[in-house]
Amino acid sequence: MLVVWCPDWPVVAWGVPLDEPAAVVVANRVVACSPAARAEGVSIGIRRRDAQGRCPDIAILERDVDREGRLFEPVAIALEGITPQVEVAGPGLVGFPTRGPSRFFGGDEQLCEEVAGAVEPILAGRGACRIGVADGIFAARLAARAVRAESLAVVIPAGESVDFLAPLPVGELAVPELTDVLGRLGLRTIGAFADLVPADVIGRFGQVGQLAHRLARGEDQHPPDLRRPAPDMAVTWQFEPAALQIDRCAFAAKALADELHASLSGNGLACVRVAIEAETESGETHIRLWRHEGALSAAALAERARWQLDGWLHLARSARQHQEQENEPPDDVGVGAGIIRLSLIPDEVVPASGRQLGFWGGRAERADDVTRAVARIQGLLGPEAVSVPEWRGGRGPAEQITLLPAAAVDLGEERVATSRQWISEPWPGRIPLPSPARVPTDPVPVEVLDVAGVGVGVTGRGELTSSPSIVSRHASSSDRSTLAGSGDRRRIVQEWAGPWPVEERWWDVMTHRRRARMQVVFDDGSAHLLVIEDGSWWLEATYH
Repeated sequence: MLVVWCPDWPVVAWGVPLDEPAAVVVANRVVACSPAARAEGVSIGIRRRDAQGRCPDIAILERDVDREGRLFEPVAIALEGITPQVEVAGPGLVGFPTRGPSRFFGGDEQLCEEVAGAVEPILAGRGACRIGVADGIFAARLAARAVRAESLAVVIPAGESVDFLAPLPVGELAVPELTDVLGRLGLRTIGAFADLVPADVIGRFGQVGQLAHRLARGEDQHPPDLRRPAPDMAVTWQFEPAALQIDRCAFAAKALADELHASLSGNGLACVRVAIEAETESGETHIRLWRHEGALSAAALAERARWQLDGWLHLARSARQHQEQENEPPDDVGVGAGIIRLSLIPDEVVPASGRQLGFWGGRAERADDVTRAVARIQGLLGPEAVSVPEWRGGRGPAEQITLLPAAAVDLGEERVATSRQWISEPWPGRIPLPSPARVPTDPVPVEVLDVAGVGVGVTGRGELTSSPSIVSRHASSSDRSTLAGSGDRRRIVQEWAGPWPVEERWWDVMTHRRRARMQVVFDDGSAHLLVIEDGSWWLEATYH
């Protein structure tokens, strides 16, 4: 197998030059960073603010997996000139079997030169590509990661993948539940783990240990299969008229993914590699293989189909824009034409592992149900329609929890950021429990007056200039349900507490903020949280 790995692809997809410090984060953790950021001490896995502390000039970017998949499609297309058996493992990582291409070009080294010559013009200096060749996909990936700047590729001769893997740490197996246990058992290298008897590994660690042990011995979980995709279980969607928008394609992909997953489940099968095939209105057919280390769920099938179609349609839009700029006549040949047919073909299937029932009845795992429901909503309303909450920390109620697109996280995996214990910092000056029940998207501007109708302020010592008596909403405020009913914009303050001043980032002139918060109870019994900043009062949250 030959693997092409584009390091730091999440950063490259954002168009940030690699000589500038930048980091891509998910759930407040760094998942990718540029070489310039690594030179400043930034590493994958650290928190956002730790990265900013090590490199104050770093650019922080939220991960956009759809963008990464769309911009990686030209790389996969470039490899189709070498072999049609191109497998995309994910944005930034693609591979294919080398038996035929290697013989055609005269050896693995010559094949690597051809691959580099095809991929580097597509990258156009925006990023680098690393090439690895080994007996299996896992060993080839690690070989690609072992490429140094002065070399083009790392080629492991046939039959020597086990020797190449032996000195590497067991952490390279990417099985967190085993890494710590193996380390305590004294098995700190892949070679030491591979020397164990397979029956002993299975008896101690089960199916997870069996998979890791196969990888340690240079054997992939699913060896490459060069047979043509079997069309008997394929599902197809016809577009009338041709589709040029990703929304239509995503809706069709979701429906096909559900149909295919139901068909496979009915036959006791699970798909680990799917062929996504699209036919354009000009008659051309485009096909791409997507592989998953585990079984592809309906949501995963729909997600990969959306990424692939978004990449093809992006190329179509770019081709048409180029024709319009160059005043060329319309050309319907190639990806510049709309899609009239979409097919999902299960290229490689394995026996399904089944569903584990709960001890007291029902399902022990509900992740599949949640994932299907989320994917259905995304297919109807778009990929950004569903968000999931995560704790971020902060002093104000709107800062403590943030919403991330569901497409950016794995809903089937446990996420520590969903627990309050995820935030261990004290955050002095934050709002104490209980938290407000309602936080407006934008704070509502209000006026706080005393009994004489004079505005109430906060002194430099953090004290109120007078006791609050009336809270009046600005006439321009559009939130009619926050303070009062129709027409009445004034509320009498029955009780109040505070203020609690907070001074944030006093060392930074650009981001320095000085605020004070106060809790009030109106005559109707409702409780609210007010905040003053730069002499203006805002209604920040409401208690119920």
